[in-house]
Amino acid sequence: MASAEDDFPRGGSFKKPKGVKPVREFVEKDNLFETQEPEKGKKRKKVKREVEKKPKKLKSNEEETLKLNASTTVEILHLKNVTVGTLVLGCVKEARDFELVVSLPSGLTGYIQITRISDAYTKILNEQVDAGESLEDTLALPLLFPPGMVLRCVVFSLEVTKRGHQSIKLSINPREVNKGLSAGSLKAGQLLSGIVASIEDHGYLVDIGVSGTKAFLPRQKAKEDLKLESNELKVGQYLNCLLEEVKNEGRIVRLSVSPSGIAQAVAKAEQGWTLSNLLPGLVVKAQVKQVTSHGLFLGFLSSFTGSVDFLHMDPERASSYSPGDALKACVLYILPSMRTVGFSLLPHLLQPGVAVAPVSCDSVGDVVQDCAVKTMQQQSGALLQLPGGTLAFAHRNYLKESYKSLDVNRTQPGTSHTCRVIDFSPLEQMPLVSLRKSVIDAPFLRYQDLQAGQLVEGTVISLHPYGMQVKVTEHIRGMVPRTHLADIILKNPEIKYSAGDQITCRVLYVISEQKKLVLTRKKTLLESILPRFCTYEDAKPGCVSHCHILAVKNFGCVVGFYGNIKGLVPIKELSTEPAIVPSDLFCLGQVVKAKVLRCDPEQEKLILSFKAVSEVGERTRPVQQGVKYEFETGKEVQLKINSKLDNGLDVSILPEGAAGFLPKAHLSDHVSNCSILWECLREGDIISNAVCLSKAKEHIILSKKPAVKTVLEEGAVAKTFAEVHTGMLLTGWIKSVMPYGVFVEFPYGLVGLAPKSAMSNKFVTNPADNFQVGQTVVARVTNLDEDKKRFLLNLKVSEVSFAGPSVEEQLAVCLQERSTAMNMMASRGDSELAENLSTLTIGQKLKMTVDEVRDDDSISFKSDQYAGATILATKHHLTGVTVSQGQKVTAVVLNVDFLTSHIHVSLLPKLVSKKRMALQRNAKVVATVQYIEQDFAVISLGESSQLTYILLAAHLNDTFHFESEKLSVGMDLIVTVAEPSSEQLGGLPLVVRGSEKLPFVSRERRESVSKEANPIRSQHSFALDEEVIGTVKSIKPTCVLLALDGGVTGSLHVSEIQENVTPGSFPTSTLKIGSTVTARVIGGKEAKSHKFLPITHPKFTYTIPELTLLSSNPTDEQSLKCMKTFEAGQEITCYVSKYNPMKKRLEVDVNLLLAGKVELLAMSLNPKEIKYPKRYFKEGQALKATVVGPNPSRKQLILTLTGMHSLTKGVLTLGVIVKVASNTGLTVSMPFARSGRVSVMDLTDSYRPKPLDKYSVGQVVRCCIIEDDDKKFQLSLRKSRTNPKASNVLKDPEILSVDDLKIGQTVRGYVKSVAPCGVFISLSRNITARARFKQVTNYFVSDHNMYVEHIPELSLLTTKILSVDKKNGHVEVSFLPEDTGKPDVIPESLGLPRRLKTEDKENRESVKRTRKRATSEIQQEVVAEKRKKENDSGVEAYFREEDEDEDAHAHPKTRGASVAPQRLQVTSGFSWDTALSTLRPATMGPEDDDSSEAEEEKECKKPQKTNKREKVEERQRAEKELLRVETELMDSGRRPQTANDFDRLLLSSPDSSLLWLQYMAFHLQATEIEQARAVAERALKTISFREEQEKLNVWVALLNLENLYGTVESLQKVFDRAVQYCEPLPVFQQLADIYAKSNKHKEAASLYASMLKRFRQERAVWLSYGTYLLKNGQKDEAQRLLQRALKSLPNKEHVDLIGKFAQLEFQNGSVERGKSMFESMLSNYPKRTDLWSVYIDLMIKHGSQKDIRNIFDRVIHLSLSAKRIKFFFKRYLDYEKKHGSDESVQAVKEKALEYVDAKGSAATQ
Repeated sequence: MASAEDDFPRGGSFKKPKGVKPVREFVEKDNLFETQEPEKGKKRKKVKREVEKKPKKLKSNEEETLKLNASTTVEILHLKNVTVGTLVLGCVKEARDFELVVSLPSGLTGYIQITRISDAYTKILNEQVDAGESLEDTLALPLLFPPGMVLRCVVFSLEVTKRGHQSIKLSINPREVNKGLSAGSLKAGQLLSGIVASIEDHGYLVDIGVSGTKAFLPRQKAKEDLKLESNELKVGQYLNCLLEEVKNEGRIVRLSVSPSGIAQAVAKAEQGWTLSNLLPGLVVKAQVKQVTSHGLFLGFLSSFTGSVDFLHMDPERASSYSPGDALKACVLYILPSMRTVGFSLLPHLLQPGVAVAPVSCDSVGDVVQDCAVKTMQQQSGALLQLPGGTLAFAHRNYLKESYKSLDVNRTQPGTSHTCRVIDFSPLEQMPLVSLRKSVIDAPFLRYQDLQAGQLVEGTVISLHPYGMQVKVTEHIRGMVPRTHLADIILKNPEIKYSAGDQITCRVLYVISEQKKLVLTRKKTLLESILPRFCTYEDAKPGCVSHCHILAVKNFGCVVGFYGNIKGLVPIKELSTEPAIVPSDLFCLGQVVKAKVLRCDPEQEKLILSFKAVSEVGERTRPVQQGVKYEFETGKEVQLKINSKLDNGLDVSILPEGAAGFLPKAHLSDHVSNCSILWECLREGDIISNAVCLSKAKEHIILSKKPAVKTVLEEGAVAKTFAEVHTGMLLTGWIKSVMPYGVFVEFPYGLVGLAPKSAMSNKFVTNPADNFQVGQTVVARVTNLDEDKKRFLLNLKVSEVSFAGPSVEEQLAVCLQERSTAMNMMASRGDSELAENLSTLTIGQKLKMTVDEVRDDDSISFKSDQYAGATILATKHHLTGVTVSQGQKVTAVVLNVDFLTSHIHVSLLPKLVSKKRMALQRNAKVVATVQYIEQDFAVISLGESSQLTYILLAAHLNDTFHFESEKLSVGMDLIVTVAEPSSEQLGGLPLVVRGSEKLPFVSRERRESVSKEANPIRSQHSFALDEEVIGTVKSIKPTCVLLALDGGVTGSLHVSEIQENVTPGSFPTSTLKIGSTVTARVIGGKEAKSHKFLPITHPKFTYTIPELTLLSSNPTDEQSLKCMKTFEAGQEITCYVSKYNPMKKRLEVDVNLLLAGKVELLAMSLNPKEIKYPKRYFKEGQALKATVVGPNPSRKQLILTLTGMHSLTKGVLTLGVIVKVASNTGLTVSMPFARSGRVSVMDLTDSYRPKPLDKYSVGQVVRCCIIEDDDKKFQLSLRKSRTNPKASNVLKDPEILSVDDLKIGQTVRGYVKSVAPCGVFISLSRNITARARFKQVTNYFVSDHNMYVEHIPELSLLTTKILSVDKKNGHVEVSFLPEDTGKPDVIPESLGLPRRLKTEDKENRESVKRTRKRATSEIQQEVVAEKRKKENDSGVEAYFREEDEDEDAHAHPKTRGASVAPQRLQVTSGFSWDTALSTLRPATMGPEDDDSSEAEEEKECKKPQKTNKREKVEERQRAEKELLRVETELMDSGRRPQTANDFDRLLLSSPDSSLLWLQYMAFHLQATEIEQARAVAERALKTISFREEQEKLNVWVALLNLENLYGTVESLQKVFDRAVQYCEPLPVFQQLADIYAKSNKHKEAASLYASMLKRFRQERAVWLSYGTYLLKNGQKDEAQRLLQRALKSLPNKEHVDLIGKFAQLEFQNGSVERGKSMFESMLSNYPKRTDLWSVYIDLMIKHGSQKDIRNIFDRVIHLSLSAKRIKFFFKRYLDYEKKHGSDESVQAVKEKALEYVDAKGSAATQ
């Protein structure tokens, strides 16, 4: 202090002048609306100026506040406007077990999780879960939150679901809802929401979410207000509370829950409500400010503005609001981001605390027609009026399809639409509807609409290990369990199913509350015609049904039906055999038939039998037993209907009574008629003229399709695959529709595929739009795959136009089937209306009375004769006619739909009044379409006005038409009259459209016409070997066409162009079009079949001449065809004809007549080339091939392009993996129909874990044959074998024999098995070594299964060779860490005791022998011996020793066993008879040790004859050893040397992270990675949760360990856990530092990017990233980072942040940039002495003396306090004393004196 005074003299004393008042500091107040009165005094003018300025600022702030709350438009609450923090009023729609479903305004839906109710409720739940108690019913959400309860909610998160939809997560925790309130803002009369927090003696503590406030609700008052009888309020119960009394500045509040008081509560401005604390559900007094077409603007609480959308206006006053009206409004929502308040004027929301009812309506899912648009808001949606007068709301997204834009003109007010009710909004008390056609047409809208046992169509979404996800509709998803993917368990379901497949499923059960739908794809269940049990009431005793096995037990089988119905089949009812094991006969998921024995629906008990099914038969099928039916495809039979099923008819074949099934789609060739015929048939009806198609396990499949019956009668079918040939026409039906095409089934069970490209002459996008399952089609065979017995079809109408029934036949059959169905319904006599409808025909005139005019301008009529029927005339059929209600009119019948009882009529004058005119045959007339059905249309013929039918499709396959091609009512078309009056059409004219074929053309005639259509080829007179001159006409890859004299075209094969052909060239490319060549005639070929003909052929003149450019070439057919001239191994030249993808082979031409084939694997040794064969082998290319041999059946050669024609040892070839065996290796398919095996030891030169994961079925591999077997080859995929020339790294060289192994050698191998005698490991494909258990691990393992669990098969282990028996081929190895240098195969985390080594065993035995004697007894015995030696004579001693020796021989066992009594035993399991380094349980028996230890113990127990002196010396040595061990253990300064030492130290300091880290380092030094991980896990479990820093240290160590020795996945898992259990920011920073230190810059940058998003407001994160960038030289990125940080952090932190970045620039970046940053800051903040001080420090370290002195001179002249200036003078002086001279030191002192004098003079003045 004295030195400081010497350096800085005070300069005299300074007295404060009298009369000077202390300066009053100005305190700025936060009230913008408070005005201040100027102080009176001398400085009045200055104060006045300040006061004059303030009102302006106040005014601007007030205007800004009002503007922030002002809304410009009125809209409903959109999802896009909802943000985190939005307060909204909600209504409980559904209470589930763990969440609440809450209905929000405008049809939105939110979810409240069970942990978002209140803190007290969550605490109770956690306590019960931790205690393992079940949650009581009193705490269940459905009891606490009944449907209809109105809640105040806050949005706490917006999540995106798996389907991409946004989910609103809400909270009703008062702490979050009422966070805008404080204790000081509470006023009496306020209405708040609260949750019961606890139950006290005289009342309840209610959580209202205000910090520091206790809210109390008196018990008696609550009981009276809520009318509680016996039940009290529960913790977690939601309450609307009225503040009755507020005490102690809001710290104590008394509440009231009076319903009347709450209902009358109105929020007032005096209560302190503002936009920051306003709550939804409050009722305020408001005034209408503005009325718009979209809603209202309201003013409330004197200065705020809100809006009311059109959904929340009072419907009774919707049109009578005017500006200035006073009314009450309920706060609906508050959007804090937009400062917008939404109100509701609906009466049921103006009474707080009153529940809303109803919360749902029964009409959800209904399709409603004639819904009129009442109001249309383009940005919100439309308000529609349903036929009953109910208003419904359609959101703008539901006014259009999702992929279309909104057409406003379509939904103008007054228009009518058909809509579907999709939901109900409780807050608006209004149904929500959709105008989307996809929603209206959807068969199911909700999960409630699905019924168990129902058939549904769906699309495969994805495949998972547990099953397959299926999309039924846009909002309904289902799951097909893995056991229900097929009748059997599929090992590879991805082969059968793929994403996008259209499939049919049956509903197993549905839980609508959980939105859970379970489906089945088992074919037996899909096609079953047995009754389905969906409830226990359906299971009547004696009924038989299909079921699936859920579980196989010893006492029987548990089976499942639909609707989650379960039953039991006792073991005695499983089979007729006396004694069975259920698991041997039945398996999980198996489909079986079961008969009901007894059922108790009340107790839900169902007992069934399997064996009773075969004994008694099915109760539902009255089939005669013991009758065998002779099945024959195409046989015509008569049927009797037993029952009607959804997909067909269950019938019996008469007279035998055999079981049959007639599918619904097989009732007719016309899809629309199938439903009509099915409806008119009844049980017991007789069906004639049906034919048998196929025979299933349970029944015979039949058909009534006329087209199928016709081809079976004519025999125009293929009975087997061998009869199918290319070009054949077949009639069948669609079996299934797939995204890539349709499968067509034919009689006799043949099935073909029609690809999408061969389905129609038009472009097909979705096959399901063209064809339906069961539809009759005609197909032409295009391709055959004889190996797999498959064929492709073509369904194009242009290819099959001459096949199938004619137009008249189709139309006649269609109308005849409809007439038959109508007559059947009329003949039953059930309905008089049906009889009357059956008499109506088209063109018949009816007299009727106009009933009403509908909104769509159509008219309905009524008639006494047809009472109950709906008679309609559309707008088109009223053209030129004016009618009124009640008027009598005459109309013409157009069509009768007797299923719906609809009669369609026309009032057109030209149809009603005109007389029918005669038509002429073959006359062309203009027809007008009057009515359209699914399969036909009704037309009127020109001037005659006669009505008749035409088919919409001219062919069975003609099912796809563009919109422009489709007919519409009123359209004109030209038709040709084929028959003026057709008997088959009931006297109506038969007409044909312009593009249709004429009728009555027989099949024979069509065939003859097609034969005569072949053109006649021209003749020529060329002779053999005649030279001709031709001009190249066209060039193809394999032939060239030449134009010869006389208009004849000659052909030149690719093999006849060049003498010497270069492999890879294209001979045909050497010729050019238009060039002239001289050729020689060698033969001819037919123009159609291209069959080669010799010159002597009688029809040679009708062929194309075959030419050659070669000088000599054989011309006879035999020499060209002879394959005997080619030998195996011969090299020849061939030419690519094409690549056959179906058979996966290359087809080549050797010459004109001889062809060859090259299979895929023989095409190349490069896998890339055979992967894309068309890219490397092009048509016409010349190839050098090797002959393998002839293929006599096909008259072709088998060739190879690899050069090898046979497979021998050492040959390299390609193969395709056909099987991956889990533990043995691969099975590979090889060329020439051979196969081979690859051992796991021959897969690679560097073994890796899970070696087979890299390989899959179908993969092409390059392999080398290493062993030749008669059946299969032994192959190798090692690169050292397949590519020996390359430099391969042989980490695991191939071991061919035991001679290659040496003792002490370290090798790797795969575990083969774990046997009782040890672990066997494969060192090569034919060498297996054994490791005894004591050489496997250092831990003692008593349970053999633990080896199997931790050493699985195919585990990669490192071994050390211990011994090699070359004679017997036996090899002994070791897995021990000290031998291999690898971690122990048994992890330390299991806590197993260590196996004793040799030295440890000796010490242990020594201690054991010593511990058996007490120390006191030893001492007494020694003293006694001494006394005896002193007192006894030599004779006595002699005889005593002799007696003792005899006793020793006589009782050796007793002597050895009871040397000394056992020491103290502790009941806790600790034994004192062990060394502390080898602690073991006291209760361990001898069998727990290994065999070697047991043998040593037995040797120790054998009696050994020793004298007394040796015994005493042995005792003394043992005592010394024991003393040494105990002394070491008691030494606190001794460093731990073993794992047991660390465990002992951790018992005293379990929370020391330093000790745990040393323990981890101990294991890491021994390369025991797994043990180090286990220690870290133990540390995390042991360290107290309060020691956060200690735990963080362990987490950081574990992160370092995984970074160095683990994988990316293991590091990520540890990091995720650390973030979960620790503060996230330190964990992120530590991992970033770890990445930076280990030079993982990519990972570090990615992590920092995540940190910037998650911790945007943390300055430390920006600084850490900046440091990282500057250290790595990324200066520009650091500057950009600083700019980003300034935008993210608050302004008050900007200066400090820039200062830190400037320091970083000094340390790691540019000094000049750092100086400029500091200069810029100090120019703006010159009085920041902390910045000056840091700047000075940095400049002293990095700057020059001149710059430093300049900074000091600047800072001491600043206008700062004397204390701060003194600090800088002191630093200036210290700097000069250290770095300057005496002159510079004196100069600083002089400057200090000058400063002191200046301050003194100023004070004096």
